[in-house]
Amino acid sequence: MAKDIAGLDRLSKEAADLFRRDSQVIAGIEKLRFFPVVVEGGEGATLFEAGGRKLIDFSATWTAAGLGYGHPRVTEAITRAAKNPGGMGLSIANSSAIAFAEELLAITPGGPDRKVYIGHAGSDACDVALRGVRFNSSKRKIVAFEHSYHGGIGLSMSVSGVHVDTGATEPDSDTIFVSYPNPYRPPIDDPTPEGATKASLAQIEAAFRGGEVACIIVEPILDDGGLVVPPKGFLAEIEKLCHSYNVIMICDEVKVGLGRPGLLHAFAHDGVTPDIVCFGKAIGNGFPLSAAVGPTELLNGPTAAALLTTAGNPVSAEVGRAVIRTLIEDDIPARTKAAGELMRRLFAELDSPYIGDIRGYGLVTGVELVSDRESKQIAKSLTAATIYRAFELGLCVFSVGPNVLEITPPMIISDELIERGVSIIGQAIEDAASGRVDPEAVAAFSGW
Repeated sequence: MAKDIAGLDRLSKEAADLFRRDSQVIAGIEKLRFFPVVVEGGEGATLFEAGGRKLIDFSATWTAAGLGYGHPRVTEAITRAAKNPGGMGLSIANSSAIAFAEELLAITPGGPDRKVYIGHAGSDACDVALRGVRFNSSKRKIVAFEHSYHGGIGLSMSVSGVHVDTGATEPDSDTIFVSYPNPYRPPIDDPTPEGATKASLAQIEAAFRGGEVACIIVEPILDDGGLVVPPKGFLAEIEKLCHSYNVIMICDEVKVGLGRPGLLHAFAHDGVTPDIVCFGKAIGNGFPLSAAVGPTELLNGPTAAALLTTAGNPVSAEVGRAVIRTLIEDDIPARTKAAGELMRRLFAELDSPYIGDIRGYGLVTGVELVSDRESKQIAKSLTAATIYRAFELGLCVFSVGPNVLEITPPMIISDELIERGVSIIGQAIEDAASGRVDPEAVAAFSGW
């Protein structure tokens, strides 16, 4: 019999048994695990672990559960559509998909002649946006960012710096990777936020100057690459360069858009209007739904070049409509703005010597853990142990980059749960730094 997974002896019998079954039947190629959690349900911003323990969710499943678990409007939309579905895809037009596209266009700034691609996940939305540009342009080159993430399939994967970094894919041969400005870790020759922006923009303009770049794809926050918040005005400067060199600007809002950033769209923080905007995760509140919104000339053909059989199915489309309605009617952006300010203030009050930087806006917060604040040395092992200990204490949180806690709870989370969750993380950092976390148990879960 194979050696059992370390740490399962501390779980309930129900959770441990389920995790063993998971390890036997679910393919490892689609796993990214930080601790041995098995959940059987959820409500709001709380997950129910097998065996009955409750966990505060500070991830929202990588932001997918933007409105939390079991939201009544989402549940009602699913039930209504499932009882009377109008087909199951877009080879037969259905009223739900049409209305969803109309409502998404209404909340996404842009020109009058635009179309909506409807897909299953942010990966295919970004892939189709990129391919749509190439299909309909005489130019093929793409500018993307080091350590970026745009998806796990096709072209979206091969322009994702995270996947290229790990060797999970070969980089697209016509993609030019440039640096993303990191104010906390600026370039050595000009160690200021302005220096970081200047260096990145110089690389972008150098790529554009050759006249062969069709588009640039950019995240308003470089999330999976370490939750890097660029200096104010960075996207606006990219937009200016795009206009000067006739380059399409694609903004990937999949992870940090739709109310989470304290505004409806993250790119609005810089007052820009991208040519194409990609949505995923929160747009379906965990259901398979994504979208790319952009000019008709880029997204209207070739016929069936991006056909997915069940994309645009009425159940997912009705969920998307419920999400949009809730974002607007409940003024979710205002809620996330206030909640995010509270969260970052509470993290600052921890005053931990291992917290090097706290950054973000709305309910997108990165907490960078370091060995000490002066050297800013990356504390990778401490980060992994902190995440594992937080799970033991009753909280789910993930990391991005080697040492950044990604704090992205459901947007409906209460102030009380925010306060409790930050307190748990503070305790988890202290316990991890003091060696109170079993390294063998942590080692069983590699994360990225």
